Amino acid sequence: MLGVALIALILYFVITMLRVRKAVTNLTQEQFIEGYRKAQLIDVREPKEFESGHILGARNIPYSQFRQRYKEIRPDKPVYLYDQNGGKSSRAALYLKKRNYSQLFQLQGGFRTWTGKVKSK
Repeated sequence: MLGVALIALILYFVITMLRVRKAVTNLTQEQFIEGYRKAQLIDVREPKEFESGHILGARNIPYSQFRQRYKEIRPDKPVYLYDQNGGKSSRAALYLKKRNYSQLFQLQGGFRTWTGKVKSK
């Protein structure tokens, strides 16, 4: 019984990983910097995390509010997403992909790996 559950869990993670890979393009920090000024830069972390420091020019649409606020993001322009580690931005990208957003990119490794310009309050 435990073996079946383990196989199901592994299968779930593999399928999710493939869906994410199809929905969003992971970018290194250098690639992210090259394109984010011409795109919509969205930080999906919670407001306190955002206020403690975020990429210069980013808009905060917390993942916890994403279903209510995703329409603030234009579907006709590239969307650059990031969070602390990459998990929430991947889920946000999957959500947007289901709603016909096509130009989706995320910062590989998340904000914790960011060494570029940061703004904090």
